[in-house]
Amino acid sequence: MLALIAGGGGLPLRVAETQAVAPLVCAYEGVPLQGLNPALTFRLETLGSLLKALKDHGVTRVCFCGSVPRPNFDPSKLDAETLPLVPLFQKALAAGDDGALRVLIEIFEQAGMSVVAAHELAPDLLAKPGVLGKLPPEAAMKHDAARAAKVVATLAPLDVGQCCVVGGGQVFGIEAIGGTDHLLGTLPEQVKRARAILFKGPKPGQSRLVDMPTIGPATLEAAHNAGLAGVVIAAGGVIVLEPERCVTLADDLGLVLWAWAPE
Repeated sequence: MLALIAGGGGLPLRVAETQAVAPLVCAYEGVPLQGLNPALTFRLETLGSLLKALKDHGVTRVCFCGSVPRPNFDPSKLDAETLPLVPLFQKALAAGDDGALRVLIEIFEQAGMSVVAAHELAPDLLAKPGVLGKLPPEAAMKHDAARAAKVVATLAPLDVGQCCVVGGGQVFGIEAIGGTDHLLGTLPEQVKRARAILFKGPKPGQSRLVDMPTIGPATLEAAHNAGLAGVVIAAGGVIVLEPERCVTLADDLGLVLWAWAPE
């Protein structure tokens, strides 16, 4: 049986809809789900109890999908089933995002469950190479996309983020703790004159089991509102939610939407 460890955004529902047998949906306490009703809720401090409940339901595979804020650990809420996991929690909370996610995968695998990626369950979610909308990338955008990919790759060892904004060869911003929304909401006015792009792609060496980069209609609207000329994603490495709507929206907003692949 499959369980979805679901978070915010449209990805959990999209994955659930692709399954012939309805998965068991689990939600982190306080994180609302779109279009799904969780069968189980949990906190970091009750993760051990969740693992036991999953075994009791016959779960053998789990898929992490959707966004969940980095949790705080409250020792007063720790239950007995979770107590043995505390050393691993300490290791995870001291690590960057990638390190923490690797520890999370390790916990579920040690409990006898295999972790599968959202795009393995729903392969059509991944963008294939090519221009997705009507507008082709300009020559300058192609250079900016290549530069942006190098920026993401260079920052990978620092475990910073999965996207950046580049225009006219200049880096205007990189994703950090605030995420993509914060990046797009704090860009300087010069991005409009530079015909800058948002580039998003997985970091080299990043585990793709849990934290695959994702865009959707809201990403395109935010990029347009920030004055960007296009959204460029790494082909085969980014999940596109509501792809048909994204293409229509990009065309309506006059945005380039391009799944970039190295030449």
